[in-house]
Amino acid sequence: MTESLNDLQKLIEQAREQIASVVLGQEQVVNHCLTVILSGQHALLEGVPGVGKTLLVNTLAQVLGCEFQRVQMTPDLMPSDIIGTHVYNLRDQSFTLVKGPVFTSFLLADEVNRAPAKTQSALLQAMQERSVAIDRELFQLDSGFTVFATQNPVEHEGTYPLPEAQKDRFMLKIDVGYPEETIEVELGTRVLSGRAPEHVLAAKQLQAVLEPGGLEQARKMLDQVQVKEELVRYATQIVRSSRDHDQILVGASPRASLALLKGARVQAVMDGRDFVTPDDIKSLAAPVLDHRLLLRPEYEIEGLSVREVIADLLEEIAVPR
Repeated sequence: MTESLNDLQKLIEQAREQIASVVLGQEQVVNHCLTVILSGQHALLEGVPGVGKTLLVNTLAQVLGCEFQRVQMTPDLMPSDIIGTHVYNLRDQSFTLVKGPVFTSFLLADEVNRAPAKTQSALLQAMQERSVAIDRELFQLDSGFTVFATQNPVEHEGTYPLPEAQKDRFMLKIDVGYPEETIEVELGTRVLSGRAPEHVLAAKQLQAVLEPGGLEQARKMLDQVQVKEELVRYATQIVRSSRDHDQILVGASPRASLALLKGARVQAVMDGRDFVTPDDIKSLAAPVLDHRLLLRPEYEIEGLSVREVIADLLEEIAVPR
């Protein structure tokens, strides 16, 4: 690898080490989050309450030297609560812009599916264009703006399913599961000894691996990772096959192809390579496609899962040699 890609790999390793001091286990989840961040995309975190989703995003922000804001999504939340609004100042007799939490680097939209459609839609422009319109005036967001949205996979009362247009803007759907037994025992030991992960984070004991503005430079380094034309075609074939599959009602959009290719470059650097392999693409197929595919009702009734269909898609497509 070139010297700059070596530096990027070391930076990723340093970030992992710092994150591991707070977030116990969850190595694959952390890798996927770093993939999303370095690709300049957004992530949908799905997991039951109490598995550390908020802690993870806050830790990522501290380690990468980025600003962090959190919004608790509720049914009565308005779009202005996210993007901001102009407030009339009686003393000056003028309107002053009060910016919302979207003006940050890492935004955690907690329980995003509890907000109504009009509030969820407030994130659409921000996620796609990294800008928001307030009273017909356009405001640019931070170049590193990244949305981490969480949702509970088992609790559906009082929720609003995300529209397909919004789900498509998330690069990966990352499943955050329960920790292993040894990890959970270690967590209990740390809490009882006064070394709870929240305390470590609150005390700002983590060392940022990036200087301000460094995230944008790190993303540019990925341009040096080689992706052969046959691998571009392979990623495209995976996505296009989802549109013609008998068991799939709605297939993936071209954004999915781009997500596979962008993410594969990060995977290559993590493995110490300056070129993408088919395995880099295959390893990301499930988190890239899971939230983008809709199965036909008759197959859902039979209990078929999206992940099983994705596995079938990968089996049907010839792997480049």
